Amino acid sequence: MQMLRDILVGLPAAKATGDTAKQVQQLCIDSRKAKTGSVFIAVKGATVDGHDFIAKAIAQGANMIVCEQMPVARTEGVTYVQVKDSHAAAGQMAAAFYGHPSSKTKVIGVTGTNGKTTVATLLFKLFEGLNYKCGLISTVQNHIHDKIEVATHTTPDAISVQALLARMAEAGCDYVFMEVSSHAVHQRRIEGIEFAGGIFTNITHDHLDYHNTFDEYISVKKKFFDDLPETAFALTNADDKRGMVMLQNTKADKHAYSLKAPASVKGKVLENNLTGLVMLVDGVEAYFRMIGTFNAYNLLAVYGAATLLGEDKMQVLAVLSNLHGAAGRFETYMSKNDKVLGIIDYAHTPDALLNVLATINQLRTKGQQLITVVGCGGDRDKTKRPVMGQAACEHSDKAILTSDNPRSEQPEEILNDMESALTMAQKRKALRITDRREAIKTACALAQPDDILLIAGKGHETYQEINGVRHHFDDKEVLLEVFELLGK
Repeated sequence: MQMLRDILVGLPAAKATGDTAKQVQQLCIDSRKAKTGSVFIAVKGATVDGHDFIAKAIAQGANMIVCEQMPVARTEGVTYVQVKDSHAAAGQMAAAFYGHPSSKTKVIGVTGTNGKTTVATLLFKLFEGLNYKCGLISTVQNHIHDKIEVATHTTPDAISVQALLARMAEAGCDYVFMEVSSHAVHQRRIEGIEFAGGIFTNITHDHLDYHNTFDEYISVKKKFFDDLPETAFALTNADDKRGMVMLQNTKADKHAYSLKAPASVKGKVLENNLTGLVMLVDGVEAYFRMIGTFNAYNLLAVYGAATLLGEDKMQVLAVLSNLHGAAGRFETYMSKNDKVLGIIDYAHTPDALLNVLATINQLRTKGQQLITVVGCGGDRDKTKRPVMGQAACEHSDKAILTSDNPRSEQPEEILNDMESALTMAQKRKALRITDRREAIKTACALAQPDDILLIAGKGHETYQEINGVRHHFDDKEVLLEVFELLGK
């Protein structure tokens, strides 16, 4: 058991009032989880300020408080530690409390708008296939070697992520591959993690409901690379117009991958069809089970990271050629009788949707109809809704606009936003069906033999959030049920 003073070592500008020799039972940032022997760290969130819950945490047994502003009234017997940034303090204290787990394994972070989950998941599968024990921290699932844990956030809070890393280190994981969201960087959730490498996929229009401007979004992504140590590698997408910006101020070893530009990891797509990709990777021809140019970039990122970590190129390509991507990322299902191809994809940004649509349009044969089912989430960036509506209608033969996760918003209002910029030609292609199950059922009914259905936006998610309540809903389940029901 550690004392408070032990986990305060190295914390900049920390001022303690009271006894710092107290035994620490746990750290928490949620006052509801406080108990005897807890250190409650008051962090300021987007909507809630932890400083307002200090008294509640103390009432539940917390006798150590870390905060940015000292309470006017202090409770006798409670130790208070004032810090400049509670978010940063939470990460640094958690790292110390859990014995700096990231120093006992190699942690590789993956950031960018699209592709994070696929790249992190493929790296996990690849290195497991190369006989390493690995951890995965992702939007879809967290893995500790062969154990699976439910993921609740792309990147967990600072305390949870250190606890998870500690379990991974204890399990003997050689590597941990983790998604690093812009929220996590901005909120200092990755503070205290020693990264052995960082990978940048791309950056497009997203999360402007959280970040004030696109420039701020870019600078937050860049900060992840700015903070990498000299001992790490930084691998970027040279074909993204902001890819090389990520490397400008990093101390890490700089590398890039590309399908178009000169780069240390070079690829070329030779064949691209609905059964997979054939690529030249560093001059070696290889077949992959994954589809589309966007996945060609994901595969290059994974290959590049693996070789930077010292793995044999031919072994890496051999294992990669047999892997599938993450759940809900261009997952394909064929109906039995009519051979209708259903594609489930998490595309929930304009760029991701355009990438998937472009891939399908590039690969489909003459006469194959493309029907797209898509919605937009509530309580999120509203500016992308008309763009998503236009993209679906412009690049599909038919588009069904429907509900996604409306959250606290009215689904009809979200659909109004999606329809607001449609031209008359685009409106003629569009149907509006608020109920997502009915939308998928209608798309299946409209499909002729050999047609393609894209169901976009939710991917791996198995719920629909309506008025703060999560109801079970799985696009894949519904698609397969309807295929069976309609005798497709």
